[in-house]
This record gives sequence, C-alpha cells and structure tokens, in this order.
Amino acid sequence: MESDRQPANHQPQIILITGNMAAGKSSVAQSLAERLPKSVHLRGDIFRRMIVNGQAQMALNLSPEAYQQLQLRYHLAAMVARQYLQAGFTVVYQDIIIGLTLAEVVASFHDVLLSIIVLCPKPEVVAARDAARLKTGYANDAMVYAFDRILRTETPRLGYWLDSSNLTVEETVDLILANLQDE
Repeated sequence: MESDRQPANHQPQIILITGNMAAGKSSVAQSLAERLPKSVHLRGDIFRRMIVNGQAQMALNLSPEAYQQLQLRYHLAAMVARQYLQAGFTVVYQDIIIGLTLAEVVASFHDVLLSIIVLCPKPEVVAARDAARLKTGYANDAMVYAFDRILRTETPRLGYWLDSSNLTVEETVDLILANLQDE
C-alpha cells in the first residue's frame, strides 16, 4: 500500500487506539494523525502526567486511588476528544484501555462516530519493544504476559484487532486506514 494514502471523503471522528504498554500505540497514533486531514493526536497518559503530587502507581492490580485516577484520566480524555471533534477535528485518541474497561470507555462515545483499533502484537514482541525503549513499563517478562492475558482473554472483542508484531508503523497505519475505509 502507498504510505501517503488517506481515506477518501474522510469524516471527522474519534479513532481510539488501545493496547498494552509497548504495543506501538504512540508511534502509530502519531503517524495516523499525520496522514489525516485536520487531526489531533490525544495522548491519554498526559492527564496522569499532569498530576504533580499524589499520583497513584499504575500497576497490574490497581489500588482504589489508582483506579479512581485512571477513571478520571479516561473521563478527561473523552471530554477533550469530544471538544476537538465538535471543532471538526479527527481525534486519534491513544491510551491503555484493556479489560472490561474498554466497553465502558466505548459506551461513553455512543453518540459520536468512533473507530476502535486494538494493537495486539505478540507478548515476545512487546517485551522486546519495551526493553528497547528509554522508558520501561514492565518490571519483568512475567508482567508482560500477565497484561497480554488480560488483553486477549478479558478485553471485549470490539473494533479492529491488529497483530502488528511483524509490521512497521507505516504498514500498521496503512491497514488501519484501509479498515476505516471499509467500515
């Protein structure tokens, strides 16, 4: 596929890109946003990083405070996404939204055009990508496999699931754009 391909007659929408840490969400979301007319790359994690004092640790098993902060993060991101959408932008919103929470977040967008992309590279690939990053999200390989289990067994099969294990960022974006055109 051509790397400069854009959807014909693209209508502003929210494109939710999710998956585990080191699945490629940030790179894919940025590249996708760059290829769409009038677009925004909304990084959900920005709302966590805004907390100066009192930031709860995000881990496999969330404390009540961490869960509350995660719900706040999703709520704020949804509000911002809606505002950009109302202004005529396509919003490429990327965040880690796995397990049953994905259905809850998707339900909050029930009244807008929404495409869901779940990046699900193999856990070995995720572990290698995480090890190659400056910021590491996993304490060890067991944690990679634990998050992978949640993604594959507890996350509702909503949207377009894409195993990007053997794909470049550009190839991944090409497949996402082709999927958006087919919807």
